[in-house]
Amino acid sequence: MTVKIDDVAKLAGVSKTTVSRVLNKRGSLSEKTIKKVYDAMDELNYRPNVIARQLFKQETKLIGLIFPTVTSPFFGQLISSIQKQLFNQGYRVLIGDSKNDSRIERKYLQELLAHQVDGLIVGSHNSGIDEYNNPNMPIVAIDRRVNDDIPIISSNNYMGGLMATELLIKKGARKIIHTNDPKNLVGPPQNQERKRAYVDSMIEHGLTPIVYSIDYNFSDSKKRQIIEKIFQEHPDVDGMFVSNDVDACRVLNVARHLGYKIPEDFKLVGFDGADLTKITVPDLTTIVQPIDKMAEYAVDMLIKRIKTPSYGHDKMFPVGLWNGETV
Repeated sequence: MTVKIDDVAKLAGVSKTTVSRVLNKRGSLSEKTIKKVYDAMDELNYRPNVIARQLFKQETKLIGLIFPTVTSPFFGQLISSIQKQLFNQGYRVLIGDSKNDSRIERKYLQELLAHQVDGLIVGSHNSGIDEYNNPNMPIVAIDRRVNDDIPIISSNNYMGGLMATELLIKKGARKIIHTNDPKNLVGPPQNQERKRAYVDSMIEHGLTPIVYSIDYNFSDSKKRQIIEKIFQEHPDVDGMFVSNDVDACRVLNVARHLGYKIPEDFKLVGFDGADLTKITVPDLTTIVQPIDKMAEYAVDMLIKRIKTPSYGHDKMFPVGLWNGETV
């Protein structure tokens, strides 16, 4: 059954006009009244009619951002750059840190839709969230496929994987291990392209691919245990291609603790190349994603989709190499 504004008004104990004023942020209303309306909307799972809002040209100038974390250097820089670009275009942002949990992501998404955001930029790691199947909501995705109707902005992950693996081989590494997200991470995740490139390159050179999964949601201590296990099971490892720089830094610390000389005994390449990583760990050799360019393009595309909902196409950026001292 379709929930109507009358149902919200009845449950909240206010008039239909009051609900409309809350939705359109018009007039002077008490916080108590506003809360009652939003609580009723949440209980009834009511979503404002986006089409009607557009017909009346009522823009909120709010953009919702949903990402799996705000703490990693990659996502931190990406979100900061997106926020700056949107501010320059006259928009404000509401940020949801989903912690890579589909339940939290769905809740954030519902809240953002209730606030009548003009559009969404998401870096979702989760699928099966029905709220994304909204033809009236302009959405752009970064580095993750949300659904076939939403354009994705990404870097060339496959080429990055080839660059990393080929560099390790060129520098003399032969027992090269790759760490990546679990296969069942949905999307399919773009960094599975990094794994595919690694496997292809190893096979082409007659080498044996060895892949370990490090779940995004694992604690720092759990991730360190897995890395230590890799060195225990493969003491002759002489190279690793790690799918993100944060884990690469963990690998670097463990390798040094175990007495490996870098890069003489053990060579390492990460992936992301955020500005913070290059400043704090400049010796880490890593594949660099053009984070600020990706952010700029995502914002530009979203604004065009707000004006023309049918506009949108996938965009893939080339990657680069940060020549550190770990290879």
